[in-house]
Amino acid sequence: MPGTVASNTRRFGIFEANLDTGELWRNGAKVKLQDQPFQLLAVLLARPGEIVTREELRSQLWSDDTFVDFDHGLNAAIKRLRDALGDSADNPRFVETLSRRGYRFVAPVQPKTKDAKEVEQKDPQESTAISSSGRHWKVVLAVVIVLLAGGGAGWIAARHFNPIVKDIKFTELRLTANPSDDPVFNAVISPDGKYLAFTDRKGFYLKVVGTGETHFVALPDGFIARPVSWFPDGSHVLANKLPGSGEQSSNIWTGWKPPVAGEQPSIWSISVFGGNPRKLMDNAEARSVSPDGSQIAFVRGEKNQEIWTMSSDGEQSRKVFSEPGEMFGPVVWSPDSRRLAFLRYGPGAHEGYVSIVVCNPATKETNGILTDLTLGDALAWAPDGRLIYSLVEAPPNQSGSNLWAVRLDSASRRPIGEATRLTSSPDRKMGLSVSANGKSLVFLKWSGAPQVYLAEIQARTGRLSAPRRLGLPEGRNFPYAWTPDSKSVLFTSDRDGPTHVFKQAVDQPAPDLLVGGKESVILTRLNSDGSEILYVVSPESHDHPGFAKIMRMPLYGGASKFVLRDEAIGNLQCARGPSSLCVFSQSLPTALRFVIFDPVSGAKTELTRIEGPSGYKYNWSLSPDGSTIAAAVWRSSQIQFFSTTKGPTKSLAVKGQGGILALDWAADGRSIWASTSAATGAEMLANIDLRGEMRPMLEDADKDVGWAIPSPDGHRVALWEASGSANVWSLQGF
Repeated sequence: MPGTVASNTRRFGIFEANLDTGELWRNGAKVKLQDQPFQLLAVLLARPGEIVTREELRSQLWSDDTFVDFDHGLNAAIKRLRDALGDSADNPRFVETLSRRGYRFVAPVQPKTKDAKEVEQKDPQESTAISSSGRHWKVVLAVVIVLLAGGGAGWIAARHFNPIVKDIKFTELRLTANPSDDPVFNAVISPDGKYLAFTDRKGFYLKVVGTGETHFVALPDGFIARPVSWFPDGSHVLANKLPGSGEQSSNIWTGWKPPVAGEQPSIWSISVFGGNPRKLMDNAEARSVSPDGSQIAFVRGEKNQEIWTMSSDGEQSRKVFSEPGEMFGPVVWSPDSRRLAFLRYGPGAHEGYVSIVVCNPATKETNGILTDLTLGDALAWAPDGRLIYSLVEAPPNQSGSNLWAVRLDSASRRPIGEATRLTSSPDRKMGLSVSANGKSLVFLKWSGAPQVYLAEIQARTGRLSAPRRLGLPEGRNFPYAWTPDSKSVLFTSDRDGPTHVFKQAVDQPAPDLLVGGKESVILTRLNSDGSEILYVVSPESHDHPGFAKIMRMPLYGGASKFVLRDEAIGNLQCARGPSSLCVFSQSLPTALRFVIFDPVSGAKTELTRIEGPSGYKYNWSLSPDGSTIAAAVWRSSQIQFFSTTKGPTKSLAVKGQGGILALDWAADGRSIWASTSAATGAEMLANIDLRGEMRPMLEDADKDVGWAIPSPDGHRVALWEASGSANVWSLQGF
């Protein structure tokens, strides 16, 4: 439902500042900050993008009868504020110093909203566990990252917010009408806004926006191309030729087919009015043409880890930016063709896994614009200087994202003022394209729901049978466990509103509800002897996120009981008997913390932790015998093994293309099931042995493939697959 602005709270990047209580929060954890530095922050947040002079700060924060060294006091307050934000004076992401003048808050600032009907819920059994501050709680759902980034069964996102939904002045107009079994993959609007070039499974098309007339663009046989940008002449488009040939059946999110061995994508210029395509670059993926038509931005390298530019004729190529362990999504040009903005995935995204960065290709100088775990994969730079991006909606609308815009200063390329919301509708927004005159903004709307599938593990070959869906396609469903007899699957589903826990036998037409109520369930597992289910829930609140509670209830019916409550609870798993070990993880801003807990009393003790820039990027699984935790950073090719008995830590390099999205131990503990991504972007399910050898087990060109949960007897896996529909929309009045 629409939210109302909670004017006392401001959100920027991974931080929230409550101006009434004087509290600063980072990823759901309270940051210690003294009163005067917080007051300084409040003044800067009130005027984002503007210079606040030292004289103004003195008049607002130091009264006339206060006898202190003002310069020393202000400098000390600025330093304490920067320390709390993890900011730097030399490369500011939040507070910029203007020598002898004052300070400016340079990050986008968004008011936090609050549901008008929101009420705080408390568990009477845990009154001693709740502090007197009366903190609100927020749902932390794994499926957000799963749908956006291919994350795994044990990886829980811990940063969401409920954006402003009022005063939306723009109208969304649908431009294509493809059915659900034939989604639009790519679409770009011409410089004058008159033509739309787009592709689906059947081919390449040119649509006249004004009349709706659509023409087929003839391409050579087996030439599978996706348009990414128009050249300024209005007759040619920049396109990627995809690996593979034959029928154009591709992954809904990436548009890629499984490649022919040794084949790589290439960049081409295609005339929409006829003529043969012209190759510009091999072994590369195009991203955008500069507005003046002189340059092309593209990516290359394993997993798109390098940003390059070249002249529009394919010559004079040079590498602009790269960082080990990172990948890059959309890359767009500034209106004056002098800067690039791009989405950056990986360790460089401060305390998160995705950020927006602006880069000067001539000097290779960069500055961060926004870092946020809720950033989607949409990016555009409008002719009027606005940078447009997408943010994931808060639960229960976490399957969708909406578009936001922030104006960048033409000189400093830093945000000016607050971010503005452009859309307020369901579904995921992606594939942005803006006309050269700035009057047309087009994008893809993707919608779909993951469903639980079952596949048999063939005894002789170890291969998987063709998956079959478990039950009817209702809601969004994710598998997490099997019953001890390997006959039923436990899964979460939002088919009746909040996310609840269901159990369904492999031969049963409909599931049984195990955990209902108003609270949403993050995930569910079994205890060591299989007698009880453990599940993680949080009341649906949107103030201070991060805390969740673990509950338990008998597998075959009975009352739920409180186990414990803690901040940033992500995954939890228990070993199978005779081991009784149960572990949960906490995804903290600077570490992934593993905690051993008693599933009855709630007693807990730290087992180990992985230090790093962010604990949110890890996926992990506990071995069936409880001896080892396997953990991997999202999209990495390394698996770390941690002993639960203080043995040595080991690292395993996985052989094969792509990175790990999710992992779960096989039933016998001798291998690992992993959802992974090939170099082309196609997602698949693989089995990895303990030597690092990867064996592909399942690919579906028409669906995204998620994690696999093996049955205790090792005969089946429960997995999820998602398909959906996508069409092109235009934002009117943009």
